[in-house]
Amino acid sequence: MKSEDNTVIDKKLVLKGYTLNELKEYFSSIDEKRFRGEQLFNWMYRHLADTYDEMDSVPKVLRVKLSETTGPINTLSLVTKTTSPQSGTTKFLFETLDGYKIESVVIPEENRTTLCLSTQVGCPLDCKFCATGLMGYKKNLSAGEIFDQYKLISKEYEKGTIKNIVYMGMGEPLINFEQTLKSLRIFAENVDTSIRLKRISVSTAGIAPKIIELADTGLRVKIAFSLHSCFDDIRSRLMPINEKYPLKENLRAIHYYAKKTHTRISFEYVMIDGINDREEDFFELVKICKSLPCKINVIPFNSLEHMNPTGFSAELKPTPKERIEAFVEALREQNIIVTVRFTQGDDIAAACGQLAYP
Repeated sequence: MKSEDNTVIDKKLVLKGYTLNELKEYFSSIDEKRFRGEQLFNWMYRHLADTYDEMDSVPKVLRVKLSETTGPINTLSLVTKTTSPQSGTTKFLFETLDGYKIESVVIPEENRTTLCLSTQVGCPLDCKFCATGLMGYKKNLSAGEIFDQYKLISKEYEKGTIKNIVYMGMGEPLINFEQTLKSLRIFAENVDTSIRLKRISVSTAGIAPKIIELADTGLRVKIAFSLHSCFDDIRSRLMPINEKYPLKENLRAIHYYAKKTHTRISFEYVMIDGINDREEDFFELVKICKSLPCKINVIPFNSLEHMNPTGFSAELKPTPKERIEAFVEALREQNIIVTVRFTQGDDIAAACGQLAYP
């Protein structure tokens, strides 16, 4: 039996990223008791063990066997971490076992600390306001590599510090659907008492069929939908994926998700000067928000200068702060819930839309 992604390092199967059921099946396949799968799950995901030697409830002969026949438990190594002196936001740079680099971010807030996870090395969607899109696509991350961002980062903080997880780092989670789903199933086993599915958000640029598929899994995670424009022509210019999955199709999927899961949708809205901050943008946004339970996360556009952008990306500028405030106030007057995610970590290229590594 192999995991869905069949991760192999040096001809050895990597078990990190296997769900609880997959681990039970794996041990059956090697003529071991199925409950060994639950033991290994607990050691890898609850106790955050780094080696098989630490697993003292597992017989030594089995630990030796696993050490000799399977790959390493840790799928990532920490390269550097950088903390913003302005906001306390910390960016972590990791290296995968096959030599790729990814970034994750911890955002401290007054009542909670949020961990922003990556699901791909780079991103294939080429959104014009996002540094990750400008760096291009390298590969999907395995469920183990997604989880190990949480594992390695959580060890840097007191237990229970990280209370929220957002799949909003490098990459499009719903394109890497199977591995994203497997990582969510791992978190669904309550591997950390401070993390529940209701505290996890999955961001998407709009992969409509996968939004519906995620709703049907029964995993009631939150969806953060990258809206950014209510008009298809503008949205397609900002986000080429809109050509394949137009806004109307995505809104049907979002309505289905909200009804199926009984969760409130978050609309992500990066405000770009002269692009999506006009009067007509406001009225269309109100119309969409009145149609389903939702809130809007307004995000000032963050600079892409560190990527030396060209073309349309180089033309983008943030909406002035006073116009953002007026836009937000007008939305609130329409009884729409709005949160303004003022820039944190832009001094270390860790703000929303800035994650990239060559």
